[in-house]
Amino acid sequence: MKNIISMDPGSHKCGLVLVDLDQGIVLDGKVSPSSGVVDLINDWIQKNLVQEIFLGNGTSSLRWQKLLLDILPLKLVEEQGTTLLARQRYWEIWPPSGWRKYMPRDLVLPPHDLDAIAALLLVETYLQRKFFWPGEPNFKISP
Repeated sequence: MKNIISMDPGSHKCGLVLVDLDQGIVLDGKVSPSSGVVDLINDWIQKNLVQEIFLGNGTSSLRWQKLLLDILPLKLVEEQGTTLLARQRYWEIWPPSGWRKYMPRDLVLPPHDLDAIAALLLVETYLQRKFFWPGEPNFKISP
């Protein structure tokens, strides 16, 4: 089993996903305040066989490279455009229901923060494959 952490870095909050490459699924996804990111990553490493961290090369990337370099091997990944694509990918994973399904998707905002989806897009774009995210979205900003 090969697991990867993908991170959309920010200065105040970061989106993170833990993906299983063999099964093609998202094992977990979170939006974390910057102060809790290292603890979350260490928790995932202790509970899973994580080989690498994919880190978006945009906002705050250099700061995060320095903080994470000693934890696991890092792969810098192009993140340009992921924030804009995150809304579209959200609706692919969890199609709108109720009144939202009758609205053009470009006009309806997802009811969740999209940083974890941006992190998913980093790994999906780099590996050129999509991952299945089972269950309902559960990645509100965690303390």
